[in-house]
Amino acid sequence: MANRTYDLLGQVQTAHQFDHDSLFRYASVHVPGFPSPAASTFTVKQFGHGQSNPTFLLEVGNGGSVKRYVLRKKPPGKLLQSAHAVDREYQVLRALGEHTEVPVPKVFCWCMDASVIGTDFYIMEFLEGRIFMDPKLPGLAPERREAIYRETAKVLAALHSVDVDAIGLGKYGRRDNYCKRQVERWTKQYIASTGDNRYPSNPKMLELAHWLQQHIPSEDSSGEGIVHGDFRIDNVVFHPIEDRVIGILDWELSTLGNQMTDVAYSCLAYIVDINHENQQVGKGFELTRIPEGIPSQAEYLAEYCAASGKPWPAAVWKFYISLAMFRGAAILAGIYSRWLMGNASGGERAQNAGKQANDLVDSAWAYIARKSVLPNHPPPDPIAQDYMKQFDGGNESGRFVPSVKVLKLRNKLIKFMEDHIYPMENEFYKLAQSSSRWTVHPEEESLKELAKKEGLWNLWIPFDSAERAKKLLFDESSRMVSNGEHDQFLGAGLSNLEYGYLCEIMGRSVWAPQVFNCGAPDTGNMEVLLRYGNKEQLLEWLVPLLQGKIRSGFAMTEPQVASSDATNIECSIKREGDSYIINGRKWWTSGAMDPRCKVLIVMGKTDFTAANHKQQSMILVDIQTPGVHIKRPLMVFGFDDAPHGHAEVVFDNVRVPAKNILLGEGRGFEIAQGRLGPGRLHHCMRLIGASERGMQMMVQRALSRKAFGKLIAEHGSFRSDVAKCRIELEKTRLLVLEAADQLDRLGNKKARGTIAMAKVAAPNMALMVLDTAMQVHGAAGVSSDTVLAHLWATSRTLRIADGPDEVHLGTIAKLELRRAKL
Repeated sequence: MANRTYDLLGQVQTAHQFDHDSLFRYASVHVPGFPSPAASTFTVKQFGHGQSNPTFLLEVGNGGSVKRYVLRKKPPGKLLQSAHAVDREYQVLRALGEHTEVPVPKVFCWCMDASVIGTDFYIMEFLEGRIFMDPKLPGLAPERREAIYRETAKVLAALHSVDVDAIGLGKYGRRDNYCKRQVERWTKQYIASTGDNRYPSNPKMLELAHWLQQHIPSEDSSGEGIVHGDFRIDNVVFHPIEDRVIGILDWELSTLGNQMTDVAYSCLAYIVDINHENQQVGKGFELTRIPEGIPSQAEYLAEYCAASGKPWPAAVWKFYISLAMFRGAAILAGIYSRWLMGNASGGERAQNAGKQANDLVDSAWAYIARKSVLPNHPPPDPIAQDYMKQFDGGNESGRFVPSVKVLKLRNKLIKFMEDHIYPMENEFYKLAQSSSRWTVHPEEESLKELAKKEGLWNLWIPFDSAERAKKLLFDESSRMVSNGEHDQFLGAGLSNLEYGYLCEIMGRSVWAPQVFNCGAPDTGNMEVLLRYGNKEQLLEWLVPLLQGKIRSGFAMTEPQVASSDATNIECSIKREGDSYIINGRKWWTSGAMDPRCKVLIVMGKTDFTAANHKQQSMILVDIQTPGVHIKRPLMVFGFDDAPHGHAEVVFDNVRVPAKNILLGEGRGFEIAQGRLGPGRLHHCMRLIGASERGMQMMVQRALSRKAFGKLIAEHGSFRSDVAKCRIELEKTRLLVLEAADQLDRLGNKKARGTIAMAKVAAPNMALMVLDTAMQVHGAAGVSSDTVLAHLWATSRTLRIADGPDEVHLGTIAKLELRRAKL
């Protein structure tokens, strides 16, 4: 539970006694509304919570009413020149209180006359509220815990958003190289506190100082704004009954500099537990168990970044947390050193500070050694989450309002991406660029098993296709006839529209769809089998595809003809007895390079003399069949997309059983149209996700890089570009959702016009957004150091794959002209 501010009081310590009458006379003159000494009572009590600058409650009684104020002063005796600067506290509190909405106590007066109480002091208002001493917030309901942490993040963001020049604090401190100076300062203090026989220096501490010096983030050279210096939850006063901050306390270490140090310091409870009761440093609650309701560290940071406009700090987070622990270790070493010399307060706590300092150093090194400390990208924007929460009750209606079921799947999917996909992207890329590129990363298979357990497997399967498969594949016990597995492999029973909200999330990474068994061309091939395959074909090929045990390829495009017109296809499929003989050359057979690829769906002609759209047939071909020759992988703007790949394949007198024909001879064009409807939309959905990632990276870059004296985000040209990108993205998202909705309600044929519009709009929009993101990143944008170039290359191919723009534009125009004639 929280402590009331009034409960933290005790009697004034002997060393801190001063002349109460002198103070009373001074305050009655210099504090507006302060009662006069005549007919008034005056009492002084001292706050006991962690105050290096002694802090007191002043209570003035007059005619039955009591007024309360707080006095904060320098400690008595000889002090270090820069320590205990209460004048700076007064300066920053006054500036913030008079010129901003940042919640701070109001200051009334500042006194430099030592004759009043012996030291400098200032008087401010007393805040009646709650202070949470334990960051686990015991005794509070989960929803209250969440509210308090989110409020803390927002208040810190508000402080960091203050324009220091506008409120007269432009010279409050040196802004540049803050972290560099912090490392130097605390290193010197640590060395001064240790080194003799009684308290030898810890070599790991000095090594940590060196590591920090070598890893200072580039943004430290420019500096930012106000740094509180000691921002944590027990330095914040909350309203007595509401979960909102009414005051930030303890400004002794405030200055100007790198504000992310404040954020990291406020996150230490997630990493370490400095327990003063048992004098040891333990694991923070993120490494043990986060109390119910408290956001994860990533969620807390996302709240802060969304409110402050700061970029996501994943790449530099190890540094900031390690610096916070380094500073803590130096402070503890100083306490222990003073205890050894006999002039430290704190008793047994001070006696154990030396051990705690060494424990904190070990914790810092353990943190540095961790493979990943934050997801590469923030969790969903908390503002967007709040917006989505309004639908959780299921009472809202609207064409594009996701159901509670979909929202839950979406949240699980987002968390899976943050926890598992983004952290592995670099590893996947390393393998894909190595000499072993045509092998599968073992972690990919592990993630697939995890996705199955999480219920995120085969989400793409439309419920109507799943129903057909159940009738063919399941016996009365509702188990797969082939191997007794449950029908969990037939997805979550979603419509195309519902899947759209999920497919978009997967599209943010080129590696994600296959982990959920939702990648092309497998989804299209499985859709063909689900809709048009017979029971034998489903058992032989669909079941292992649904299980993720094998992969597949789709062979249609040919190098010697314009394959956008399917009637041009020349590959022959000739019947000979109980077999078909296939001859032809295909290319851009995506997936055929994958070592897990076991089956190809081949489109060719069984009757060259039939009507144009009755000549084509589709047939299943085991990739190990004699005569199937994988000639080479094809490159897409320099990417070979290993281990998936896009192959040129030659079929040389390939003999396959006649039972492998799909639906019957001459039905190939019909199947292709049925296959391409949902498949085209899946591409569009993924492009929305890729564009969202480009937007996110673009904005983060603009908020962290300076050009011509100001952040890129402050340039008018960028703001215009990012606004236009957002407009185009939202327009396209609505068009894609509309197409999915029509596909569900009207079917593929009647929805073909809207699907065609989406297929043209989505890649062109994605190219615009990703090109802008690359431009903001400069040379890095076209390199392989970010995912942008790969996302752009993939988007560009989709102006051709599954039908070039010109074909879809023709479809749209024909439908428009037909309506005009009506």
